[in-house]
Amino acid sequence: MTEEARTSEPQTDPAVSVVGPGDGETIILGTTRMRVLEDGSHTGHRLAIAESVLAPHTQGPPQHRHARHDEGFYVLSGTVRFTVGDEDYDATAGTLVMVPPGTPHTFANPTDQPAVLLSTFTPDLYVQYFRDLQAVLADGRPLTRQANIDAMSRYATEPATDPA
Repeated sequence: MTEEARTSEPQTDPAVSVVGPGDGETIILGTTRMRVLEDGSHTGHRLAIAESVLAPHTQGPPQHRHARHDEGFYVLSGTVRFTVGDEDYDATAGTLVMVPPGTPHTFANPTDQPAVLLSTFTPDLYVQYFRDLQAVLADGRPLTRQANIDAMSRYATEPATDPA
């Protein structure tokens, strides 16, 4: 049996994780409130899941690409504008957007209403990026484009274009 096959077998005594409506780690990033539902600690670090509320007129991160993880976005309510390369997509409730490694992307809420997203990260490494951004804000430093790019670089992520 290969190592891969062994790791995908069910655990003998799996721990079930239940996160209630008011539970989970909360991360505040300016006008975005993120609730981490699974940080990877219950999935062998294969998957992380977060719910994000984007306030009206929230700008997203600089367009970027991930080298080592897939990112999924399921729009629960509102409208989220995804920019993939030069193309814009306005995704409404019920829309799933999957972004594979290497694909340049960003997102924003350009509307007058809040938008809610459920995001997945496979593997989970990108959750710590959001914690790092929150730490920048907690230290009283502004969340500048450069601070964002510096944090991204620690998680196999880079801007899709030259930051200059």
